[in-house]
Amino acid sequence: MEINPNMKPLRPGRIISWVAAGLIVLLIGGNSFASVEYGHIGLYKTFGKLNNNMLSPGIHFKIPFFQSVIQVNTQVTKAETDTSASSKDLQPVSTHVAVNYSVNKASAYNLMNNIGGNFDTVIINPATQEIVKEVTAKYPAEDLITRRDLVAGEISELLTTRLAKYDLVVNDINIVNFKFSEAFNQSIEAKQVAQQQALKAENDLRRIEIEAKQKIAQAQAEAESLRLKKQEVTAELIQLKQIEVQEKALEKWNGVLPTVTGGATPFVDIQALTQK
Repeated sequence: MEINPNMKPLRPGRIISWVAAGLIVLLIGGNSFASVEYGHIGLYKTFGKLNNNMLSPGIHFKIPFFQSVIQVNTQVTKAETDTSASSKDLQPVSTHVAVNYSVNKASAYNLMNNIGGNFDTVIINPATQEIVKEVTAKYPAEDLITRRDLVAGEISELLTTRLAKYDLVVNDINIVNFKFSEAFNQSIEAKQVAQQQALKAENDLRRIEIEAKQKIAQAQAEAESLRLKKQEVTAELIQLKQIEVQEKALEKWNGVLPTVTGGATPFVDIQALTQK
């Protein structure tokens, strides 16, 4: 390989400049684009000021170093809240509620500009706690258990109205758990035991009544059968039965008359049989 004697050698300073220029280009290029994930919308933030131009999922250009893109989740999200309250009959109740909500896409700018990204702790949780306390106070403790769907429906209706002011959509409400005092739990258990015992006693009484009716019906049937049998007994039937008995006795007779003295009548009327 021949070396051109006229070619000037590269200076270290020039090499460093080229490397620095390349790094700057890469840095600027890397900060010129931002991606918005699926299920989100993006909003430009320039020098700390939010822009109402909403970005769909995908890659978008931005001014390097001076502009950023914040993402707002528009998918259904769950917020869980614990609330302590009192029922209508002044029983302490601890409630764990799960709220499924989503952000209204068209109003995402207003939500982020007026409240910010922590709207779940600023808006949703306090509103849920307040409404749960309000609704819980309308029902006796036992009704909170037996009418759980009605209670959840009322909480959902009130919370939907409240969060709509902040462009938040309530998709569903779930009362995960009601927790009462130990004394109340024991009283509920005792009541259930008493109800079960009363039900058993009622079933036993019903069974006894049915068995008694069955015995009466059986006795009546037997009495009716006996009455009908008595109606069937006539003088001719009695005489016929007597003849049948005498015939059976004659069949078994060996021809020897019994040697019995006295005025007793022979047990078979020979004359009557011979005249037939």
